[in-house]
Amino acid sequence: MGEYKSVNNSNTTRFMAILTLESLDMSPSSAFYILILSIITYCLILFFQFMLLVTIVVKKELHKPMYILLFNLSMCDILGVTGFYPQLFNSILSQSREISYPACAFQGFLIHYYGTGSLLFLTVMAYDRYIAICKPLRYHNLITIGTVMKFIVFVWLADFVIIGSSFIWTMTKEICRTNIVDTYCNNPSLMKLICEDTRALNYYGLFTANLVQIPSILIVSLTYIKILKTCRSTKQAQSIKKAMQTCGTHLVVFLTFELSASLLFISHRLESIAPQLRRAFGISIVMFPPILNPLIYGLNTREIRQAIFKFFQKKIFFIYNSKLKVNT
Repeated sequence: MGEYKSVNNSNTTRFMAILTLESLDMSPSSAFYILILSIITYCLILFFQFMLLVTIVVKKELHKPMYILLFNLSMCDILGVTGFYPQLFNSILSQSREISYPACAFQGFLIHYYGTGSLLFLTVMAYDRYIAICKPLRYHNLITIGTVMKFIVFVWLADFVIIGSSFIWTMTKEICRTNIVDTYCNNPSLMKLICEDTRALNYYGLFTANLVQIPSILIVSLTYIKILKTCRSTKQAQSIKKAMQTCGTHLVVFLTFELSASLLFISHRLESIAPQLRRAFGISIVMFPPILNPLIYGLNTREIRQAIFKFFQKKIFFIYNSKLKVNT
């Protein structure tokens, strides 16, 4: 854990303070290659995510509840990576790990907003799959576009209230340190800058984390237990195969996100965790889920896969015909 510098609050308010993020521990010779790799990763994530978003918007056959929820999950991913990567690029290019307090708080808000929103949308998607498989005859009555829109509005608003209240409370406290003990800004790291007792903030953070985590895990677990029971009682092999394919895709995405989030959460609660390990856990949650989500859904969901392939076929055919016209 890095050393802390004192802040003279009489001369420097927390909103004017310049914070220092944890060192990236890279040599000048390797900084260029890490920058290029980071830019490629960010561009690939945006490409895959926007490809998924455009496909869902353009193809009318994908204007269904599951894909509308997937659209919002992708929006969460874009918020998360946009909160992380641009600041990383700036740090490498400027060779400085300094960041203003408001910019740090905004980065942390975006990343937490992405994390909580992703978990909530994955929970709603699990419920959607449960109704589709366990109550197929009532699906169109229970899961209407109107119902889905209510779920979406609720998730975005609940996410904003939960994360916003945590950050507003944290930002009302005076700080006497300027070293962020993480690769990027987040609420636990901002709380470690506070001079006074932070037990109330810690309890509130644990409360809000459990408020989201426990119901989400319970809902997803119960829906999959119900789905497995339904599949075992169903003797139609084709129906079971389709159910396992759609549920398997969702389950992989959910477990990938939960594993990354849990490791990061534990690393901030245990002081004995090595800084390098905490840094790796922190980066994993803004790297792996956003790049895996569109790939897993794109490759394993037949409707999306076919729509993307048709799009590229049309583009290739158009380019080929254009070259023929030019040559003739």
